[in-house]
Amino acid sequence: MRKCSTLLWLLLTFPAALLAQTHERQTDDSAVLNQPLIPVSKQTLLSNIDVIANMQMSFQNEFDEGTYQRSRFVMNQFRLEIRGKVHDKVYFRFRDRYTRGVVPQSIDNISRSTDLAFLRFDPNESWSIYAGKLCADWGGFEFDANPIENYEYSDIIEYADNFLVGAGVSYMLPDKENQFTLQVLNSRTASFHELYDTTALPGIREARFPFAGVFNWRGNFGKFSTLWSYSLFREADSEYMNYLALGNQFKTGMFQIQYDFKWSRESLDRKGIISGFTDNVGIKTARRARYMSHWVRLDWHLSGKVNLFFVGMMDDAYWKPGGTNLPANNSTNKLRTAWGYIPGVEVYPFKNLNLKVFGTFIGRMYVYTDYAKSNLGMANTDNYRASIGIISPLVIL
Repeated sequence: MRKCSTLLWLLLTFPAALLAQTHERQTDDSAVLNQPLIPVSKQTLLSNIDVIANMQMSFQNEFDEGTYQRSRFVMNQFRLEIRGKVHDKVYFRFRDRYTRGVVPQSIDNISRSTDLAFLRFDPNESWSIYAGKLCADWGGFEFDANPIENYEYSDIIEYADNFLVGAGVSYMLPDKENQFTLQVLNSRTASFHELYDTTALPGIREARFPFAGVFNWRGNFGKFSTLWSYSLFREADSEYMNYLALGNQFKTGMFQIQYDFKWSRESLDRKGIISGFTDNVGIKTARRARYMSHWVRLDWHLSGKVNLFFVGMMDDAYWKPGGTNLPANNSTNKLRTAWGYIPGVEVYPFKNLNLKVFGTFIGRMYVYTDYAKSNLGMANTDNYRASIGIISPLVIL
């Protein structure tokens, strides 16, 4: 009789207990489901942060000396960027390049693929102070543009070390039309011995502090704008690189023209272009190198959806062969002129999305002087490619 009473009690209470547990579980699940993935306290912070996928992808047909070589799809640029405000006066910016090898550098201890990783402090509307891995504020509109907007760089930019660790300060004049910037940076990301053939540089000592000083002026005069800079890079004891960039822009109505003049004098061949020529005769690191560049871009905005453009560039390389067994060059010491030309069209299919479809013809000609041909074994080359693709700084967040 007692066993029957116990069994009856279990049958009556078990469904109630099971129902209570089920109700409790449902209540807990509902509470979890109703909580946001990102806490409310963090949502205000995220509203001040942008995540941007900077992309340039194309299908290109490549030709060398007029002979068809190949066709392929290429991800020319993919740089993921995160930037925003973490305080009323503190900002950050991070951009990493997925089209470059991830190799920490010996000088700054950060991956070469990382373009930007810095904090900026704005104490007021006029001053900005920043530190971290920065873009050297070199001046010139070619270099100042988002990298995905460039279809081909001029030589003097293509072979430069553009992103360096250091600190800077900017001052905006009260007229809000003129800004001045001063940066102090590492002059390179890799060590002196990694960059130069030190056995071919007797008597030259590595600098204890290989620094770069960059001064920049951005001016706005209505239709005319300037982006000028002067830089001094210390490569070794008593060995320097002087770099000057004068960027000019005129914009009116449907038309825009940009012109950059760039000049670099290098005690040691920092770009490495001329060293590539002299390596043929056993001189792995050239001295007394000089580069000069002219770059122009013309834009004709036919409408809000179509833009016709043309980019032209001319890069000259000079070298004085003193102290070598080679004969003296002519009075100019010129070795090569690199020509570039890029006609193209850009179409913006969407009104509220910064995405464009482009078609371009990118040509490069390298013309060597008689001195370079006879003494360095160089020969003229001509190559070009036809590309169609898309460009977008796609805002994800």
